[in-house]
Amino acid sequence: MPLINTTVLMSDALHFSAEQAINPYYDTSSVDVSLATQEHQSIMQALAGAGVKIISVPSPTNSQDGVYTANWALVRGDMAILARLPEVRRAEEDYAETVLTQLGKKVVRAPEGLKFSGQGDALACGNYLFCGQGYRSDEAAQKFAAETLDYERIQLQTIPELDTTGNPVINNVSGWADSFFYDIDLALSIIKAPTDTEKGLIAYCPDAFMPASREFLAQFNDVDKIEVSIDEAQQAFASNLVSTGETVIMSAHAPELKAALETRGLKVITPEISELAKGGGYIRCTTLTLT
Repeated sequence: MPLINTTVLMSDALHFSAEQAINPYYDTSSVDVSLATQEHQSIMQALAGAGVKIISVPSPTNSQDGVYTANWALVRGDMAILARLPEVRRAEEDYAETVLTQLGKKVVRAPEGLKFSGQGDALACGNYLFCGQGYRSDEAAQKFAAETLDYERIQLQTIPELDTTGNPVINNVSGWADSFFYDIDLALSIIKAPTDTEKGLIAYCPDAFMPASREFLAQFNDVDKIEVSIDEAQQAFASNLVSTGETVIMSAHAPELKAALETRGLKVITPEISELAKGGGYIRCTTLTLT
């Protein structure tokens, strides 16, 4: 079985805050940086225990969300497609470019004027790339990334956040449409990569997707699937996990998904995360896959 997420890039939580509410999860209460740092360390320990190599860099000093390295780029081999982030996170782009260049990656910027949320909105499963659009990423940017990195793109869209009148919510900070599944890694996760003899395995929340995407995923038979409930996906960040193909590091509050993974013979590690969730990110968000 091919292992996945064997090397990841992580920063730290020293500059984490939730002052600029750029997604629906932002908590108005103050952030305990000490607790966030402890949680971040517990994620690193769980990953290391699963055999994942971690490359650590300091978080950028001028960004509240620098702990969420998954949004910095999409990496395949020696190439990285750099993200195009909301204005409040824009400083992370140059920082990420420097870091990735120092790691020997050829960094390519997504086209100007397009939104692109890096790995947060583009998850690789073998040669397939599951992409989310409409909130933090534009389809044109993901088409560019998939073609540049030679992936077969699967374009999907999650459900929007709606106001009391049923209209889509526009985020006051970013000016972009909002969703509780603003990045696809909140609705879908890669559990196993495909082999010559076995399909890949994903976990996904059907109710998190728009009808056309939901129907497509239900009929897509090139991967095996585990369904995640809307409650576990939205309330427990169940899909925002990291899997090596043998061990899954995931939410401590998603017992249904945990049981489904263990039934398939996977080892599950569940660090306790609460403070980092105040920024709308979780375990997957804190890691950018390099290999």
